[in-house]
Amino acid sequence: MRRTGVAGVLCVVLAVTGCSTDDEPAPATSSAPAFGPGAEGIGDPYFPKYGNGGYDVAGYDLKLRYDPRDGKLTGTATITATAKQDLSRFNLDLSKLAVRNVTVDGVRASSSAAGAELTVTPAAGIRTGQAFTTVIEYGGEPSQFHNAVLGDGGWLKNPQGAVALGQPESASTWFPVNDHPRDKATFKLEMTVPEGVEAISNGVPGPRRSTGGWTTWTWSESAPMASYLAMVVIGQYRVTTSTHNGKPMVVAVSEKLPVNGPAAQSLARTAEITDFLATKFGPYPFDANGGVAVDDQRIGYALETQSRPVYGPAFFTGGANEGVVAHELAHQWFGDSVALEKWQDIWLNEGFATYAEWLWAEHSGRASVQASFDNVYNSYPWNQPGEAGNPGASRIFSHAVYQRGGMTVFALRKAIGDQAFDQLLQRWTSEHKDGNADTDDLIAMAEEISGKQLDDLFQAWLFSTEKPARP
Repeated sequence: MRRTGVAGVLCVVLAVTGCSTDDEPAPATSSAPAFGPGAEGIGDPYFPKYGNGGYDVAGYDLKLRYDPRDGKLTGTATITATAKQDLSRFNLDLSKLAVRNVTVDGVRASSSAAGAELTVTPAAGIRTGQAFTTVIEYGGEPSQFHNAVLGDGGWLKNPQGAVALGQPESASTWFPVNDHPRDKATFKLEMTVPEGVEAISNGVPGPRRSTGGWTTWTWSESAPMASYLAMVVIGQYRVTTSTHNGKPMVVAVSEKLPVNGPAAQSLARTAEITDFLATKFGPYPFDANGGVAVDDQRIGYALETQSRPVYGPAFFTGGANEGVVAHELAHQWFGDSVALEKWQDIWLNEGFATYAEWLWAEHSGRASVQASFDNVYNSYPWNQPGEAGNPGASRIFSHAVYQRGGMTVFALRKAIGDQAFDQLLQRWTSEHKDGNADTDDLIAMAEEISGKQLDDLFQAWLFSTEKPARP
């Protein structure tokens, strides 16, 4: 994103039955599983109720219909998953939408809702390791999340349609989901809207069909995706579809924004910037690319929604802005393909994306990476609270995460040398592709590649608020 402004209990039961004879067989022991509920949260220290425990989602397949005239969303979510424990019931995150019917493996299941938690109780328990499919019919008028610190997100209705996105949460406002980056899954969407209205989402565009005054847009993201990276943008957009390096390139710009204006000019550089970043970070990780420029003043940020970032209007008020495009495209490697394990590690996303802005500025002849670092180092508010590597839940979008995070990346490069640093970038994005990683993983890889002990460097830059020595 770019902004403008486990403990277990083992119980052992010993039974004393006395002496048995050859005529008296030992008592039989039951092998029946002890089914229990999945946790109402995945256990993230910053956001304990985000996500859910007990299962791992493989994919979401959404078939939805949205009418901008009354703001109603209806449809079906098919969720494929695998049990990680013997489940008697499990939870999904779903905010302010009503569930009409639930089945698990084709059998009617019961459900109940409380707040943003949907509890599903299947007719029979689900064994550990068992794959299962949940189909949920639901609907209602989706709503947004209001957060003075983290920004507005979720389902943002407007007169022409809606924009659904946000970080660290948003997906639960429009589909039932295990809403934490630790549980990445594939994503398919069929969104039916009134004819003449566009519906843009993640991944590869599929066939489009119209009937009875309605048009169904189809999208498919085959790479595992963190739930907050799912988006849909509905309204009046100028959509350009092309191919780049054999992959679909879909760029959409709100019709309210000028034709060939700053937003359109900036997004037109997407392919060029992607190709440059690939020389640093390795092959582009997804099957599609592009971007969406919206005209909604509530969206004061740009977000790295997988394969197709969404950009708020404030980034283009002063003219074309290639830096924000470089930032969000860098996230396709750092944050999307390699997702964070817990929200504390968000500097891994934002620090490397900030560094990518400096790389692009150097490549385009505006300023060297050294000059960009020096500018931030000289102007940074060193006395502000919050460590880059542990900023606190209310400061995950702070200067420490972005600017100190970017400086940490540059300090690491200087400490281990360009050859080792380039190897680190390539190995990080290839070995953790489509997965999750944390700060300890990065430190371990950097030390392995460089042969250097880096505790002091990361302590000074990530886990302190003091001003480190200039590298």
